[in-house]
Amino acid sequence: MSSQGPIIHPIFEPATSTWQYIIADPSTKQAIIIDSVLDYDPSKSFISTSTADSLISLVKSNGYTIVKILETHAHADHLTASKYLQSQLASSQTITPEICIGKRITGVQERFAKRYGIPREDYEGAFDKLLEDDEVFRVGDLQVKALHLPGHTPDHLGYLVGDNVFCGDSLFNGDVGSARCDFPGGDAQALYASAQKLFALHPNTKVWTGHDYPPGPAPGRTEPVPYTTVADQLATNKHLKSGTSREEFVNWRKTRDDQLAEPRLIHQALQFNIRAGRLPPVTGAGDMLVHVPLKVEGGGKW
Repeated sequence: MSSQGPIIHPIFEPATSTWQYIIADPSTKQAIIIDSVLDYDPSKSFISTSTADSLISLVKSNGYTIVKILETHAHADHLTASKYLQSQLASSQTITPEICIGKRITGVQERFAKRYGIPREDYEGAFDKLLEDDEVFRVGDLQVKALHLPGHTPDHLGYLVGDNVFCGDSLFNGDVGSARCDFPGGDAQALYASAQKLFALHPNTKVWTGHDYPPGPAPGRTEPVPYTTVADQLATNKHLKSGTSREEFVNWRKTRDDQLAEPRLIHQALQFNIRAGRLPPVTGAGDMLVHVPLKVEGGGKW
């Protein structure tokens, strides 16, 4: 393992409040990207790549070679740029980076492919590697460990790199708390257990989050913050701080989740993300389509 810690670039995408990360080994310049974002304008059904292109510019300006593009889970609030990044980076470096996610993505793919009418050939094999629980791989001289952190979604992973854990949507900063658990396969009890797994890490471990939603000027914080520490989480996390029982958390989370609306981009994001960011096939009329469920007052019986 490298005697030096990783170089970490946190990049905030404000439209979806997402933290993207580039993590590099300083000695070999090999690097990974975690939870990239593709720009999507729902009012125009228009995809663009300026956010992803900024990641590529940062990679090139630092002389990094991206070896893996990692997802923590199948996101419901933004479209992944994984396939786009892979295609662009493959043409500018000597290796093609692998797109990786946890092994339970197959169940998530099957569930949402059935819901949205996506044929198997559109998503099967979309990810280059499905990671096992606790699987360890190397990025240059760095060691990365995949941690299964279910609760928000069943496929959710975190990535442990030295004294840093990239926890996706498992934990948020202390004044935001925790992620919702009401998506299919979500489980508040599992999220509580995942939080305890993270809290068992060294107190100085940095916990890098998948999103930040600063609560505003009243609590005194207006800017997004990419990480806190395990010690900070135990002291300040408003949903999961030290002393919070499993029952308290589960009851609170269920009450809160029952009040939440669907994420704005959930239907577009899920159809895109179970394909690892592959574009939908082009129809005979020249369009690429995603399906949006239609609800009709009274059940539509006329």
